[in-house]
Amino acid sequence: MNTSTLIAPPALVRRAEQHDTQAIQALDSAHYLHPFTDHGDLATRGARVITRAEDIYIWDSEGKKILDAMSGLWCVNAGYGRKELADAAYQQMMTLPFYNSFFQTTNVPAVQLATKLAQIAPQVGGRKFEHVFFSSSGSESNDTNVRMVRRYWDLLGQPQRKVIISRHNAYHGSTMAGASLGGMSGMHAQGDLPIPDITHIEQPYFYEHAQPGETPAAFGVRAARWLEEKILAVGAGRVAAFIAEPVQGAGGVIIPPETYWPEIQRIVDKHGILLIADEVICAFGRLGHWFAYEKFGIRPDLVTFAKGVTSGYIPLGGVMVGDRVAQVLIDKGGEFNHGYTYSGHPVACAVALANIELMERENLVGRVKDDTGPYLAERFAELAEHPLVGAAETCGFVAGLVLVKNKARREMFDEALGVCMKCRAHCFKNGLIMRAVGDRMIIAPPLVMTRAQIDEMMALIQRCLDATLEELRSAGQLA
Repeated sequence: MNTSTLIAPPALVRRAEQHDTQAIQALDSAHYLHPFTDHGDLATRGARVITRAEDIYIWDSEGKKILDAMSGLWCVNAGYGRKELADAAYQQMMTLPFYNSFFQTTNVPAVQLATKLAQIAPQVGGRKFEHVFFSSSGSESNDTNVRMVRRYWDLLGQPQRKVIISRHNAYHGSTMAGASLGGMSGMHAQGDLPIPDITHIEQPYFYEHAQPGETPAAFGVRAARWLEEKILAVGAGRVAAFIAEPVQGAGGVIIPPETYWPEIQRIVDKHGILLIADEVICAFGRLGHWFAYEKFGIRPDLVTFAKGVTSGYIPLGGVMVGDRVAQVLIDKGGEFNHGYTYSGHPVACAVALANIELMERENLVGRVKDDTGPYLAERFAELAEHPLVGAAETCGFVAGLVLVKNKARREMFDEALGVCMKCRAHCFKNGLIMRAVGDRMIIAPPLVMTRAQIDEMMALIQRCLDATLEELRSAGQLA
């Protein structure tokens, strides 16, 4: 990474490190309702106050330097402090800070970005993406998918096709439709979800669902066929689409066997239903491709994106709309009564264009595919030797560990022990951001990470696993 492009004005750094942590925490507790947070617990502990960032590191209000192995929230692909992205935002704000895309109106950055996305979206099996619908987030984009899919079938004279099939433990956002599409039981319990005509199948998690002696290849086919069983149970004539992440992210970096996606494609083709690839996490280089559907050789009709399109610098999301769907909406649909104030926001689109240009110039996608991704896989596999690790898996620049009580018997810890949360606490103490999901510890580092920084991260992960092991042994929770 060219450090000359990093933003680090000395005065700004000094101001950032002069915050009164307790005062900020008190105001935070008094006024700020955080996403996915127990606010009573937060008030007791006090929020971690992040004040600045550079490259792959963040600093808190106490001046502690932390290696961010989660890219913020799977999104800061180009790393922190990229001046060219800030400049793009400033220049666009001074030219046209906002105008809407309603009422037969457009703006130049939105048009340029839609064109660029159509250019970099690969064709697989002849399926093309020439159209983009913009939103501000993955959640909004998946709400758009529900509207678009049902409108498509209405226009084809099949309004009974409303059912969308998703997977348990999937994450597709937190709006009413997004949370319904997702398979998170905790979210469904709050809000009488899912909404009607959304149903779920099991996830392709080999470590949890494989039968004794079953190979990953055999399991992948069997897991995919859960989709066909559900289609037949619902009635093929009622099913509109299947939605899935190429690799499940928030569910714990669940990487399907190589046989899974080809069988899924066969099933959706056989029954004539639409396929939605939710690539909010997986797109823009995360798996070593601009879009992950190319890696897995699938032919989606709709592709959800957000996060990495701007490296998280400003909110932007959208849907890549395949020609099969777009032409029906355009030729038969008339007015599509759907959209957002910030659809095609000129500043967000300008930043996305600068981000894509940066990624092309530095070959970040190719580096993950051919250099740093394979190196991360090599180093991460070493963690499988640790006494706590039952499996260590990677795919591009996402990776996950399964923490187990007994490796030989594949015995899991009692959920009440919160072993992964203990491990996460050790990560924070040792200057590392690593996420805990159930019995898994996961990472999704910035794509600018170097081999030397991968080594630095791996040493921190090893140290935190050792500290977790020692804590469990000292408490008599592990022999």
